[in-house]
Amino acid sequence: MAHPRKSTDPRPLRAELHGLGLHLCPWDPASDADARTWLRGTTDPELLRWNTPVRPVTDLAGAREALRARARRAADGTALALRVADADSGTVLGHIDVNEIRPVTGTGRVGYWVLPEARGRGVATRALLLAARWAFTDLGLHRLELDHAVGHEASCRVAGRGGFLHEGTLRGAVFAAGRLDAFRDAHLHARLATDPEPAPPRPSA
Repeated sequence: MAHPRKSTDPRPLRAELHGLGLHLCPWDPASDADARTWLRGTTDPELLRWNTPVRPVTDLAGAREALRARARRAADGTALALRVADADSGTVLGHIDVNEIRPVTGTGRVGYWVLPEARGRGVATRALLLAARWAFTDLGLHRLELDHAVGHEASCRVAGRGGFLHEGTLRGAVFAAGRLDAFRDAHLHARLATDPEPAPPRPSA
């Protein structure tokens, strides 16, 4: 059975994950291509329909700073943001992160998004399976959570296919679309290290 890392032994986080037709590796804050992709992904209207950022990214400078912030969190061992790419072509498809890592309780949270042209191909589910496997084995976490705004059926399906059981509704837990002064409910999903790993979906073109 996996065991959480000791709280007295924080370490920088880095991972390069291969499998299920994907290659996951950390975003590079110094890369113009990564900054452009981050900007495009985080300003996508469908993403913003369901996610309201506290600090919206509106230009390349903001995208670079967002990636630098994620690199800092990886350095202090609290979160790891990974670029999701096609294993064969190297084309970037989306993003996944394991964040709010708490070694004492062995818990963390997961978030993900997929670029518009890569949707409907099981990318998020496959990335979630890889990231969860890493979190449970390499980090020794006991529980991973994710939540999404109620009504976001695509994210709900990803959670289910990734083995994250629906545990209930969090009332007023996330910002309403485009607002920081109003709230909406979210569905909470979670997976334990002891839960069976679901069969992965087949990569599709």
